[in-house]
Amino acid sequence: MILYPAIDLKEGRCVRLVQGDMARAKIFNDDPAAQAADFETQGFSWLHVVDLDGAFAGEPRNAAAVDAILARVSLPVQLGGGIRDMKTLDAWIAKGIARVIIGTAAVRDPAFVREAARRHPGKVAVGIDAKDGRVAVEGWAQTSSMTAEELGRRFEDAGVAAIIYTDIARDGILKGLNVEMTLALAQAVKIPVIASGGLASIDDVHRLLQPDCALIAGAITGRALYDGRIDPRAALKAIAQAGRAGM
Repeated sequence: MILYPAIDLKEGRCVRLVQGDMARAKIFNDDPAAQAADFETQGFSWLHVVDLDGAFAGEPRNAAAVDAILARVSLPVQLGGGIRDMKTLDAWIAKGIARVIIGTAAVRDPAFVREAARRHPGKVAVGIDAKDGRVAVEGWAQTSSMTAEELGRRFEDAGVAAIIYTDIARDGILKGLNVEMTLALAQAVKIPVIASGGLASIDDVHRLLQPDCALIAGAITGRALYDGRIDPRAALKAIAQAGRAGM
C-alpha cells in the first residue's frame, strides 16, 4: 500500500479545502516545492498534487508551482486538476509527471481516457469523486447521475493504472476514510483503487492494513499530515512492517 501525501494548489500556494469548498481553503505553505521536499525527506515514495484552480477552470492554473515541485524533488508525482484534453495531458507527461489523473473528462469524454491510456501506458489514472453516492465533476461543483462503480467499470479494459476514489463528504474534515465504499469499488473493478478523503489518524492507516483491505492499493493523506495528527515516519513504518509497502 502506498501512502500519498497531498499537495493541493490554490493561487500558487499549498492549501487544504473542507469538502471541496474553495471558500474554506486554509493555507499551509506558501512554497509548495519546499513542502514537496519535506515529504521526500520524510520518506514518502510518491506525491499527490492537485491543481484546484485548474479543476474549476478546466485548464492548468498552477503550472509554475507544479514545475517548481518537479524541479525540487525526485519522487514520482501524480497530478490532477484541469486535465481535459490530450494536449494538456501530453505536456504534463513530457514535463515529467509520472501519472496524470483525469476526473471530469472521464465522465464527459470516456474516449479521451481510453486514448490517453493507450498513448501513455501506466501513466493515466481516473479520479472518481463521489457525493451522496454520485460522481461529482467540475471541481466537485456539479453532481452527475452516474455512480462510482458505473464509472469504474466503464474503464475496466482501458488500461487505466489506478482509480483515486474520494468521498467528498469526508474530505478535509478528519472523520476517517469511507472504507466501506472504497472497498465496494475495489471489489467491483480490477483496476487498483486508491482511497482519498478523511484520513485522520494512524488508526486509519492501521485499518487499511487489515486483511479485508488488501484490495486497496493506497491512500491519500492531507490535512492530518499538515496538522500533525499523523506522524509520517510512524505511518510508513507501520506499512513496511505489515509487508504492504509499494512502489
